[in-house]
Amino acid sequence: MGKKKRATALAIWLCVVLILLVCGLVTGGSTVKHESIKEVMRDAVLHESNKISLLGIVDVNPALISAFTVTGIVLFIAACIRIFVIPKFQYVPGKFQLLLEQMVGFFDNLARTNSPHRNKFLGAYVFAAGVYIFIGTLFELFGLQGITTEGMSIALPAPLSDINAAISLGCLSYLVILSGGIAGNGLRGVGNTLKDFSLPISMSFRLFGALLSGLLVTELVYYYIQLSFILPVVVGIMFTLLHALIQTYVLTMLTALFYGEVSEPHEKTKK
Repeated sequence: MGKKKRATALAIWLCVVLILLVCGLVTGGSTVKHESIKEVMRDAVLHESNKISLLGIVDVNPALISAFTVTGIVLFIAACIRIFVIPKFQYVPGKFQLLLEQMVGFFDNLARTNSPHRNKFLGAYVFAAGVYIFIGTLFELFGLQGITTEGMSIALPAPLSDINAAISLGCLSYLVILSGGIAGNGLRGVGNTLKDFSLPISMSFRLFGALLSGLLVTELVYYYIQLSFILPVVVGIMFTLLHALIQTYVLTMLTALFYGEVSEPHEKTKK
């Protein structure tokens, strides 16, 4: 009976998919598009037209609203965990406690492996940066809506799909690396860090390019209605999850790696 039920459910699901695809192909030419695909792509990158008013003071990119929202969500969740969950930790961990311990242990091990001499602050930073990148990337899956200054509804994008946010996080990571060089080797550490002057640029644009590519692919799929019934779900979730995992690991790994290099103490040569 179990196999028959699964086969029936699969057949029904395939029929629904086929019906939606046929409907999409039939109605593909009946929609009126107010923007060309070029304008849609351009605005997804530059945010020239679809801006949101920030408390009636200034018009900002939708990604800034997303950044404030994600920051508030992360801080709220952290406060709830600290107040209500951590005091109830047990010697034999439950599922949620085990998940938290695995997360903290992963980033702590990343810091210890790449920077064995100075890793306490590094572990805290890569954990915070990794959580922000992961939650911020998944944020666009929820499709929260904002109202633009022109009165149109727009889905809030991932915060780091804006070049300004990516550059800010890349420069912040570079400053953390610089602080490790100063703490470990003083002025010599500063020199070692400044030699890699292109590091914040590469980190920023790697993060921005990866997240933006997923956004553009999703925008392209949604633009054509004959593709917008089934494919966006697969494409959106696939790209978002992959970018969330990959970019979280890449940025935290690079930060820990370079931090460990510049903070490693060097023995002074005797004359």
